[in-house]
Amino acid sequence: MTPWLIYPQTNGPQANAAPTNSTAEFRLFCFPYSGAGASIFRTWAAPLAPHIEVVAVQLPGRETRRKEPLFANLPALIEALTPALLPYLDRPFAFFGHSVGALISFEVARQLRRVGHSPPVQLIVSSRPAPQLPAATPPIHHLPDADFLAALQRYSGTPAIVLENADVMNVFMPILRADLAMNETHVYQPEAPFEFPIAAFGGRQDAQVSQASLARWSEQTSADFQIELLPGNHFFLKEQKMAILHHIAALEQFMAKVGIVP
Repeated sequence: MTPWLIYPQTNGPQANAAPTNSTAEFRLFCFPYSGAGASIFRTWAAPLAPHIEVVAVQLPGRETRRKEPLFANLPALIEALTPALLPYLDRPFAFFGHSVGALISFEVARQLRRVGHSPPVQLIVSSRPAPQLPAATPPIHHLPDADFLAALQRYSGTPAIVLENADVMNVFMPILRADLAMNETHVYQPEAPFEFPIAAFGGRQDAQVSQASLARWSEQTSADFQIELLPGNHFFLKEQKMAILHHIAALEQFMAKVGIVP
């Protein structure tokens, strides 16, 4: 097994078996937001049908990979991550990414196209403006610690009790800085739009990601595009998990409609 992938629950009769032996017919690869690890998706598999397998991407420098060097450069991450995914793309799959995870999943999908691999059934992005848009706010990953912590508060995703705990932040600050560096130094390169659908989700109270900036993801596909706003801020995902999973469950109907047979 690769350290890049964590299986919160292997669905199907062969639960806890190696992924390549899984009876799952469809895989959902989940890319976490800044500072997070694969564990944020630990409860996602249970509500889904047995034939849908959740595969959480585990980036270096956190949780089970905490002793490994962090990536602060997105192209370098994509170059390392994509080959690790290839053996597990042996059946229909979709990508879901939240915030910086949306950007990572987008660039992995592009890299798969470059190497001639079959595409995901759908790209599902959450709480991230379309990648071709310029940043709406100045970068923060390079700020001094005090200013960096103050800037984090505007995202409303890190509890004050955590931000004020020096020991905890000594662990998480390097991870947050590296993830934000990948996001903030990303240089968009124009390419042809995807030929598979994209769905974009956002929080109605998200002060960083507007509905208009989410809607611009439509320019990245020549196929269907959906957008949905849910109650919550930038990290609405924590409270609105079931809405996302409902959409993912509906992909089965979409696959049948377009003739994709797991």
